[in-house]
Amino acid sequence: MPRLLLVTGMSGAGKSTVLDALEDMGWDIVDNLPTGMLHDFVHAPGRSTNHVAVGMDARSRGFDPQALPDLVHSVPGVRPEILYLDATGAELIRRYGETRRRHPLAQDRPAEDGIGRERDLTAALRLAADAVLDTTDFKPADLRDELRRRYGEEGDELVLTITSFGFARGISRTADLVFDLRFLPNPHWIDELRPLTGADAPVADFVAAQEGWDEFMTRTEEMLAFLLPRYWAAGKTYVGLAFGCTGGRHRSVAAALAMGERLRARGFSPNIRHRDLARRPDDSLELGQARIEGPEKS
Repeated sequence: MPRLLLVTGMSGAGKSTVLDALEDMGWDIVDNLPTGMLHDFVHAPGRSTNHVAVGMDARSRGFDPQALPDLVHSVPGVRPEILYLDATGAELIRRYGETRRRHPLAQDRPAEDGIGRERDLTAALRLAADAVLDTTDFKPADLRDELRRRYGEEGDELVLTITSFGFARGISRTADLVFDLRFLPNPHWIDELRPLTGADAPVADFVAAQEGWDEFMTRTEEMLAFLLPRYWAAGKTYVGLAFGCTGGRHRSVAAALAMGERLRARGFSPNIRHRDLARRPDDSLELGQARIEGPEKS
């Protein structure tokens, strides 16, 4: 059955990029379609039987966040879904500053005023969404990759993404489950390991040799083996796991890669993403954590 995907959410969160990516994957797309034309567009004479993606937000004529979920689910002959795009207020303000565009709900006021109004306006729509995708940390290429994983093929299995990240640079916003690796000694403070990452064997071996690593990984694997099939059975299509350390370059990377291998051995097909792997080593980010962890961790 063809899919009908409503792409909505916060203005500036990447709707145009999402629609362009879906069009490249063969979807029929239209942006800012008046709500009253949705049925006619989906079932227009001669239209192909491709999946359909419709972009609607505060700029769309007749936009009613309260009524939209029922409208989308009233279209016959398709499998309806809602994708809500979000980003932090600071990131949305930055994007509006770069493009020099005015926010649709704050034509004569600062962008942050419009962002606040829009977040309140679309709160019910966010709750009704089948998937919420926070694009704050995504580069356009990363966002396209994520969309290909989610919407490129009709799948019959859970779409599982494992992300490594650094708490010092902000918690992962795309994760359903977050695991903190900061209980392990920090390889950043070992001179020969500092320039390496958790993808390098010396760091991976160092982390794996620490007390508590094996038990943590085994217990986490067993918990995920229990949870993931139940998420799928409950109708959850996408699950994000995130492993965090201080800077996002050593412990979290090693854990994400190792857990990916463990879950593949159990029959899952996780995608691995390292949010902060390309960052340069930064003592200033690590020092605050060293004070918390104590000298035995440094």
